[in-house]
Amino acid sequence: MNAPLPVENQSALATDTHFPVIIVGAGPTGLMLANLLGIQGIKTLVVEQSHNTVGEPRAVTIDDESLRTVQATGLISQVLPQVVQGYGVHYYSWRGNEFARIEPSVIEHGFPKRNAFRQQLLVGQLRDGLQRFDAMPIWFGHELLHFQDDGDAVHLTLQHDGKSKTISCNWLVACDGGRSPVREQLGIRLTGSSYDEKWLIVDLLDRTSAFRHTRTYCDPVRPAIRLPGPQGTLRYEFMLHDGENPEHVLDEVSIRSWIYAREPADAKLVIARKVVYGFHARVAERWKSGRVFLAGDAAHLTPPFAGQGMNSGVRDAANLAWKLAAVERGQLLPSLLDTYETERKPHAWSLIKMAVRIGSFMQPKSTLMAMLTQGGLKFCSVYRPVRDYVLQLKFKPKPRFAHGFFLGQVTPLALVAVGQLLPQPMVEMPDGVHLLMDEVLGHGFSLLALGDADVSSILSDFAAAGLACLHVQVVSQSDDFIKRVGEEHTLDVPDAVIRDYEGVLEKTIRSAQAQAVVLRPDRYVLAFLQRQNPSSYAEMAQWLKRKPPALSSSFS
Repeated sequence: MNAPLPVENQSALATDTHFPVIIVGAGPTGLMLANLLGIQGIKTLVVEQSHNTVGEPRAVTIDDESLRTVQATGLISQVLPQVVQGYGVHYYSWRGNEFARIEPSVIEHGFPKRNAFRQQLLVGQLRDGLQRFDAMPIWFGHELLHFQDDGDAVHLTLQHDGKSKTISCNWLVACDGGRSPVREQLGIRLTGSSYDEKWLIVDLLDRTSAFRHTRTYCDPVRPAIRLPGPQGTLRYEFMLHDGENPEHVLDEVSIRSWIYAREPADAKLVIARKVVYGFHARVAERWKSGRVFLAGDAAHLTPPFAGQGMNSGVRDAANLAWKLAAVERGQLLPSLLDTYETERKPHAWSLIKMAVRIGSFMQPKSTLMAMLTQGGLKFCSVYRPVRDYVLQLKFKPKPRFAHGFFLGQVTPLALVAVGQLLPQPMVEMPDGVHLLMDEVLGHGFSLLALGDADVSSILSDFAAAGLACLHVQVVSQSDDFIKRVGEEHTLDVPDAVIRDYEGVLEKTIRSAQAQAVVLRPDRYVLAFLQRQNPSSYAEMAQWLKRKPPALSSSFS
């Protein structure tokens, strides 16, 4: 990657006083959002109080959905070599015996479901990735003192090197962390719980054990987690008990004795970082106020047990980026942005509740409780559906919306509902090259049609509405590529032809009794077009002619 611009050079770029979008906070959420907006061609400023991105290894788990979003930024080839893909979790009882394990092998979105990474490396890659764009500056060393939303724009007062400056934007996105000053100024409360339990985090270097999976010790005496990471890194997390002084537990002798009890060889490793933290399960009451949005930790705080805190912030960025771009370009109405909270908040809260449940399982209050819960899980795992439910992470809430920006309903037998993230299989191109599906779809709306689908009217309506929509013809798994003749100048000629050689796309579309699927830029299903239900075409055409910002629907 290119070296980051020196702070003084970035400040020298500060000649503009108005930006379409300003992001406060250069963490994973803010920088992911900035890169996605850069891909969409939206000029964006990132404001960060620190003089560089944070070098601490905070989050250590990145999931398949987040890697799919990294893919959308165009940086996946740089990021993936620094990621340990496809690791699992092994659970150990109060006696030190393994009683359960999660090792998901099913790939739905193009990448393994659980992956280890180093947050500081990813953030640096996202920071440097902004240099690809002509108008995506980062102003490090700039503190936001105050902002005012007058209804037409947001005006910000910044401080840099003891001097203040005033700038403005059409939209302000606060990615400024759990103590978000922007959220505080808006007077938006967090609802939920803060927990008394404190945890000690210890990051180590140059591990000698090659074992790649996480070990979780569900021991009432001292619950602990051992997480191997990339480049020989290793993290331990230990729960503290009531009355234990956080300052005392940071003593290196104590730390090494706790590590020694779990893995003697690890106790000799170099300690790179040690810190005590508490955890929260909280969500902001509102995620939007006028022209100001909350994202990442500013909008939700997740306990660490499910590894979903940072990943939820990445989902925020993926949801918000294309909507800001569509509104800023005048393609869709500003009220589209109201669907950001409608879609994201319920899913973020469901992941928070999942993390709390996992945390209570990991932290048995007594040996008797550990025996009951761990023995029960071991007994239930004999039954294959229960074992697969745990082994393949099926208990994780799916990325799907009950209400928001999508059209219609489909049969309950459908593998994917409207308002749900479409899987990303590998597909075959006419020249025999195999690619992940998203590499073909571009960055806007897309229509995937089975070979026998007639979608010319819908494509005409998209064009008339001023919305670009990539037309992709899907060749069946059992068919070959055949060149279509005599249609060189019609809308029926697709922009791309792919063969569904894994059979995922055809199976998904036909399960909805449809012949085509329309995807939003974030790969969520906007609509299924059903041969037996002409009203699905009519509803799509009506939406394109009126271009309402959002339609609320539900699924079975």
